[in-house]
Amino acid sequence: MTEGPGSRKPINSLTISFPAFNDAGTIASMVISAIGTARELVPDFEVLVVNDGSMDHTGRVLDELAVLYAPVVRVIHHEKNRGYGAALRTGFLEASKEWLFYTDGDAQYDPREMGSLLSALGPEVDVVNGYKISRHDPLHRVIIGQVYNFAVKLLFGIKLRDVDCDFRLIRTSLFKQVPLASSSGTICVEMVKKFQDFGFRFAEVPVHHFHRAYGRSQFFNFRRLWKTAMDLLGLWVELVVRKRHLRRVKKEESADVVN
Repeated sequence: MTEGPGSRKPINSLTISFPAFNDAGTIASMVISAIGTARELVPDFEVLVVNDGSMDHTGRVLDELAVLYAPVVRVIHHEKNRGYGAALRTGFLEASKEWLFYTDGDAQYDPREMGSLLSALGPEVDVVNGYKISRHDPLHRVIIGQVYNFAVKLLFGIKLRDVDCDFRLIRTSLFKQVPLASSSGTICVEMVKKFQDFGFRFAEVPVHHFHRAYGRSQFFNFRRLWKTAMDLLGLWVELVVRKRHLRRVKKEESADVVN
């Protein structure tokens, strides 16, 4: 695994994807910052925002951005809230460029740090994963986050420093090779575990994390934590015990050998 930024390797095209749920107060600044940064980094890019059934003014804000910044900004609306993982998967599947960068629409990460991810690219790197320099959340969220990160790394054998850092640059072609199914926040564990098991190569770079300026986290309540625990248990059985994703790859390799 390669760590730390190196010399910047230009890329030809980039999809910038944001999942958004009740992010009316932050999503416009995220999109505008992403556009300004991408113009300095890549010759060809698009910004794709997935509005996951927001109940505030997020949809209206996004529709205005799509008009103002057409054809660069594209918006997809989920009529109902499908979950964080479902919003991410929509963005992954709709991406049309060579590489995909994604982060959340709540402004706890800064899109202007995309350059740090590009700096870590090399010919053998498939994913550049951010890790939080310091987590700026209330103390109970920091503790829960640390426990969560430790637990999933131990249970799933994940080698990254920070599984829960949603600031990533990924070869778009990986999503055609690796099917994802999670609809909740556990999609990050599913994605990283499968990428790792399939032999894709990671680089890691430090990124800043900021206090939430608008809205509330959808993750930190008892009901959501319990659901996440159950989702993780099911994912652990699927990926660690049954390993069906690896059996599928072996079958495809055997078929190729026969043909």
